[in-house]
Amino acid sequence: MKPLAVSLGDPAGVGPELIGEAWTRRNAERLPPFFVCGGATVLREAANARGLKISVERIASPAEAEAAFARSLPVLGDGDGPYRPGEPDADGARLALASLEQSTALARGGEAAGIVTGPIAKALLATVGFAFPGQTEFVADACGVAAEDAVMMVAGPSLKTVPLTVHVPLAEVPGLLSAELIVRRGRIVAAALRGDFGIARPRVAICGLNPHAGESGRMGREEIEIIVPAIAALRAEGVDATGPHPADTLFAPHLRGSYDVAIAMYHDQALVPLKALDFDQGVNVTLGLPIVRTSPDHGTAFAIAGKRQARAEAMIAAIRLAGEIAARRAAA
Repeated sequence: MKPLAVSLGDPAGVGPELIGEAWTRRNAERLPPFFVCGGATVLREAANARGLKISVERIASPAEAEAAFARSLPVLGDGDGPYRPGEPDADGARLALASLEQSTALARGGEAAGIVTGPIAKALLATVGFAFPGQTEFVADACGVAAEDAVMMVAGPSLKTVPLTVHVPLAEVPGLLSAELIVRRGRIVAAALRGDFGIARPRVAICGLNPHAGESGRMGREEIEIIVPAIAALRAEGVDATGPHPADTLFAPHLRGSYDVAIAMYHDQALVPLKALDFDQGVNVTLGLPIVRTSPDHGTAFAIAGKRQARAEAMIAAIRLAGEIAARRAAA
C-alpha cells in the first residue's frame, strides 16, 4: 500500500507537534507509513518544544516515504515557515492551505493512499482565499463530489455518529430536514460501513429531532412527516435502518451495541455523546469520497500549542483508521 499524506494544519496549532509524536509512536501503535506535505522547520521545532527526539527528512516524491519513514519523519515539498505556537497569522494559514491542497492532489492522483488532515483555523483560512466552510467541503469539491454527498462521520472506540446537518444554526435545522436528505445520506453511510469498515450488514439507528422522538406528534411532527418515511424508504432498499429513536436514550451503554452507527439530525446531537465517550480518540471520517480522508476530531487548540499538554491519541487514531480504510479499498 502507498503511504498516507498528512496535511500540516495550522502551524501555530497543536497539529505539528501531534504529527511528530505520532511518528515517534509509529511502531508501538502499528501505524502505516505516512509523510507530511510541507513544514519541515515547523515540524522539527514543534517536536523539540514537545521534547521529542525526532529526525525530519525531506523527500523528493511520495515513493521515497516508506523507506524514509523507518528512520525519519518524511516531509515532501519546500513550503515552510517559522514555528510560533499560539500565534496564528495569515502566513501560517497560507502554509496550511498549501499543505491541504498538495495532500489532496496526491491522493487524487494515486500517489498517496489517502489523506489525514491536521486541524485548521477556518476564519484565518478565509482571509487568504479559502472559500469553503471547512476541509470536508474543500476535499469534496476537489474530488468533484457534491457537498451533500460528502458525509461527516465521527468515529471512536465506543461509538460512530453522523450529523445530518452540520455547521448551521440550530434554528435552521428543521427547515433543512427532508426525507430525501435522510435517504441520500443513509445510503452513503451504509455503503461506507460495508466497504470501508468491513461491516457486512450495517445497522443504522436514526435519531428523532424532537424530545422523545416527537412523542407521536405531541412534541413536533418532523418524525411523522419526514423521518419515519425516510426510514421506510431505506428499509425498502435493504438498509437495516431503525428509528426514530429518542436521542436521550439511544447512547446509553446497554443500547450502543444494538447499532453500528447513529445518524443524528444536527451537530451537537451527534458530537456531544461521541466527545463525552471518546474525546481523546475521536476521528472525523469523510464518507462518500473516491479518496480516503480522516482527521483528528479536535481543533487547533492554540491556547495549549507548544506546551506539551495536547494529547496525540486522536491524531494516531486518524492515521491508523485512514490506513485501515485504504487497505480495505486496495483489497476490494
